[in-house]
Amino acid sequence: MSARHTQVLIIGSGPAGYTAAIYAARAMLKPVLIAGMEQGGQLMITTDVENYPGFADPIQGPWLMEQMLKQASHVGAEIVNDLVTEVELTRRPFTVKTDSGQVWTADTLVIATGAKAKWLGIESEQHFQGFGVSACATCDGFFYRNKDVIVVGGGNSAVEEALYLSNIARSVTVVHRRDSFRSEKILQERLFQRPNVEVLWNSEVAEITGTPAKPPMPPSVTGVKLRDTRSGEITERAIDGVFVAIGHAPAVELFKGKLKLKPNGYLWTAPDSTATDVPGVFAAGDVTDDTFRQAITAAGMGCMAALEAERYLAGIQPIAEAAE
Repeated sequence: MSARHTQVLIIGSGPAGYTAAIYAARAMLKPVLIAGMEQGGQLMITTDVENYPGFADPIQGPWLMEQMLKQASHVGAEIVNDLVTEVELTRRPFTVKTDSGQVWTADTLVIATGAKAKWLGIESEQHFQGFGVSACATCDGFFYRNKDVIVVGGGNSAVEEALYLSNIARSVTVVHRRDSFRSEKILQERLFQRPNVEVLWNSEVAEITGTPAKPPMPPSVTGVKLRDTRSGEITERAIDGVFVAIGHAPAVELFKGKLKLKPNGYLWTAPDSTATDVPGVFAAGDVTDDTFRQAITAAGMGCMAALEAERYLAGIQPIAEAAE
């Protein structure tokens, strides 16, 4: 199998990757996008999407990603259903190897491998994912107006999610397996001042309970079983939704030791740019965004990466450097 060359190679097929492909294709750069194992990214396990601009009615996450795929293909991007297994960034052009044995060389690389929410790892959690179990309050909190929810976790992410939900839900219960939060003190103070927030210390979710799917009705969460981490005692609590906020893991395994990482493990990019510390390599979406992690911000960064790749290929300084 002979090596193939492209000016722009995109790794990842979420909103960042597809948007980069759309912009690069419209710039006549003939990009190649390698989709990876989980084509479509985290939106493939998201049901109703109400916060992606341009759609008056709720849309389905998988449908949105299907439309992005079709749009990228329509404007000329080549979509390859394969998995990248190795990258070489010390020589130019860059070299990428895939699971099928194909070798790609590329003048520029856009990394859009995304991140995954960390889950509790219990069987019932998987059953209700997208149907009462979520890892994103900003994405799904709107559906729990005047309802009762729990947030699992004790770091900044959990406290921020709980604060956000306290403005929407009737009640928010934070479940934490220890007796104190790891989050910043100022966030804790704000949380403790919210009248509709309760904290359950030394507790963990043992099981999520609910009603099974009865077509055309999907499954739904009705409660949780909580385990006291000291005594092991199990208690039950009625609840409408569970938000898991125990962190995210960016998909950076391929790039460790090859690209600069932030202290928390996300890919480093220059301020106001998608440029990594290797010229010609750009990162977009949740693999570098440790703050917002939204489909719309990922898409915006995909646009930025394609534009910066185009400028790089044209021999123009990266936007961030030119502005200094």
